[in-house]
Amino acid sequence: MSYLFEKVSYLKGLAEGMEISDETKEGKLLLKIIEVLEDVADTVDELDEEIGEIDEYVEIIDEDLSDLEDEFYDDEDDFDDLEEIICPECGEDIYVDHATLCEEGDLELECPCCGKTFIIEDEEGCGCGCGCHDKEEDSEE
Repeated sequence: MSYLFEKVSYLKGLAEGMEISDETKEGKLLLKIIEVLEDVADTVDELDEEIGEIDEYVEIIDEDLSDLEDEFYDDEDDFDDLEEIICPECGEDIYVDHATLCEEGDLELECPCCGKTFIIEDEEGCGCGCGCHDKEEDSEE
């Protein structure tokens, strides 16, 4: 914004060179206009500095948000490992991690929609019915 200061300085020098004085009505007016222009240049310079600081903060926030997104959405494939189950109480879809469903024994779940608890019974060692435990048994034999 130095060009604004340069232009205002030029006008001040021009006024001095023309020997404009505040003795006349016109002289007072011109000198006051130059003062106002100087104030405007100062204000614009301050705003420019503040915008620069705000830009720095926005960059920092953007980087932090990017880090959070990376941490939260660590691996997009994680969403592929979800199994859809329908709540027997309210009929809403519930998404459960495949590994959780594959744990041996009955699985007790709480529906996030209605808050009711229900049990998925262990069928052949695998709550999801994918038979993954059967594969483990085959590999042990």
